[in-house]
Amino acid sequence: MAKKLRIGVLASGGGTNLQSIIDGCTNGDIDGQIVVVISNNPEAGALNRATNAGLTTECINHRNFSQRQLFDNAVVQKLLDNRVELVVLAGFMRIIGQQFLDAFPGRIINIHPALLPAFPGLHVQQKAIDYGARFSGCTVHFVDGGVDTGPIIIQAVVPILDTDNDDTLSARILDQEHKIYPQAIQWFAQGKLKVDGRKVSIIGHTQKPDAVLINPPLNS
Repeated sequence: MAKKLRIGVLASGGGTNLQSIIDGCTNGDIDGQIVVVISNNPEAGALNRATNAGLTTECINHRNFSQRQLFDNAVVQKLLDNRVELVVLAGFMRIIGQQFLDAFPGRIINIHPALLPAFPGLHVQQKAIDYGARFSGCTVHFVDGGVDTGPIIIQAVVPILDTDNDDTLSARILDQEHKIYPQAIQWFAQGKLKVDGRKVSIIGHTQKPDAVLINPPLNS
């Protein structure tokens, strides 16, 4: 049997992206296993999802640490203790410090609910609506020392409708997050991701040059 990728998930909230990864590992879409789920929030729904799936969980409350570096060290050590090979951020609401980057170089990925490099940071769906953008979406990227600045692995595009508000747009984007995050993890597990500077290539992947989206649609 082929060796499965050892995945550590960091989450702070409800854990819907965690659930999509759990499902992917269970149904064979991801050649990996989640060996630990860590949250900084004792009330995180992600911990309940992980427990229900029979996964190892750890709550490391950042409020119990006087310095961010001490919290980071505790999380990194727990990941190392579980021999994690890929760190997956699934709504982890803490900045990733240098300790993480040094311990897992090129092995931390994140999902962001916008089409990076546009709209990094927080509250991005409403920002896209307020800006008048015609499209939004989500991005899976490697994590570097910046805020949502790492090399991009995969993106999904979601049209912004005239009737959209933050909630409706967020819900449609979240549906796509649940599709592209497991795919990005599977590519990593298969060794298909090649990073050259800012560019990520997917080995053996065929692109479609005619895959064009227009919003609003052209007149027929």
